[in-house]
Amino acid sequence: MHADSALYRKRRMANAIGLALSMAAMVLGLMVLLWILFVLFGQGLAATDLSLFTQDTPAPGSDGGGLRNAIVGSLMMLGLTVLVSTPVGILAGIYLAEYGDEGRTAGLTRFVTDIMLSAPSIVLGLFVYALAVATTGHFSGYAGSFALSLIAIPVVVRTTENMLRLVPGSLREAAAALGAPRWKVALMITLRAARSGVITGLLLALARVSGETAPLLFTALNNQFFSTDMTRPMANLPVVIFQFAMSPYDNWIRLAWAGALLITLTVLAINIVARVFFRDKAAGR
Repeated sequence: MHADSALYRKRRMANAIGLALSMAAMVLGLMVLLWILFVLFGQGLAATDLSLFTQDTPAPGSDGGGLRNAIVGSLMMLGLTVLVSTPVGILAGIYLAEYGDEGRTAGLTRFVTDIMLSAPSIVLGLFVYALAVATTGHFSGYAGSFALSLIAIPVVVRTTENMLRLVPGSLREAAAALGAPRWKVALMITLRAARSGVITGLLLALARVSGETAPLLFTALNNQFFSTDMTRPMANLPVVIFQFAMSPYDNWIRLAWAGALLITLTVLAINIVARVFFRDKAAGR
């Protein structure tokens, strides 16, 4: 009895130490995060005004300016990224979930997807540079969207496959018993049942690529002027922030803080929307 009591006290002490260390790590992480957000919001809000959205990036040494061209360029490239990654990622995820157990192609697809998920973004940017920039002789917004799509597609593929595998097999069997072909069961039944999770994966992929800088340095580069021509170099927020933050000009640094705040708020909004979709899915389950 005495030995059992001593063992119980030892386990209670180990549990208390573990909880204390976990709480300390959590508090430390939250303090650092809150400090970063405090500085970001303080500097970013002070630099945010109407000219941020109505004027283009200024020339070196000039006063004023905004980020209109960078905001429009980022939105255009992200929009094209969504148009490319959504059908490719969802269809590949459907194939892996519904037909992937019947052939060797699925194993290779999963292997390539895992490599692309873990590959540094700068490597994908260099790949697109060699494929689309070096061959054409100039940077372009299309090359930037291509690089971002290579980052987003694996996320959409993996999320779509995982969400479709959560759909009960009895739902597929019921549809097949009614005479529905397999492709229609996959597209009209299982995909519709898992649509909230699939949309969540798409939003998370969009949040991941919205702040990528390295791929765009090698593909879209930058443009000081306002342009909607995707075949030429295009301004974008991540590269502008990178260049302006390292500059010796005060107004450039001020615009870099404002751009960082815009990206942070965008990613925050996307994550909130994704969590709402995930919560609805869990409630429906």
